[in-house]
Amino acid sequence: MTKSDTERRVIYPGTFDPITNGHEDLVRRAAALFDEVVVAVAAQTAKTTIFPLAERVALAEATLGAIPGVRVRPFPGLLIHLLQEERAHLILRGLRAISDFEHEFQLASINRRMDARIETLFLMTSDQHTFLSSSLVREISRLGGDVDAFVQPVVAAALKRHFCIGMDPGAAET
Repeated sequence: MTKSDTERRVIYPGTFDPITNGHEDLVRRAAALFDEVVVAVAAQTAKTTIFPLAERVALAEATLGAIPGVRVRPFPGLLIHLLQEERAHLILRGLRAISDFEHEFQLASINRRMDARIETLFLMTSDQHTFLSSSLVREISRLGGDVDAFVQPVVAAALKRHFCIGMDPGAAET
């Protein structure tokens, strides 16, 4: 057996638009359970993202780069293809509330239908992050609110730049 045959690798997919402290907490906890956590940033999504793929990847790397055993990478297309490329069979998903479960169950079922070797593992978010979502962080930031408690400083700065918060209106045009 090669090392790659025995590694416990899990893929944590998402848009991460932006990556939050809740995502980071889940990755830290998963890193304690697996040899490698691959944070897979989706290039193609039905969601409308505010950050381009390269910036979402860069923000995830800046947030998660110091965690041993964690690798961030973009992926185009189907998650199943990424799992095959990575020779992985485990998908990690976070659940904040029971309302998340129905959608996640549907995704897990279709992934397993496409490849019977695929298993989806669910981790509950930590109590302090159950309310937290990227969409809420975007909305708070868009309306000029302080998101420092919800994201890392590099992410908060990127959100401020994106929404031109605290900037001279003329500075955004240059």
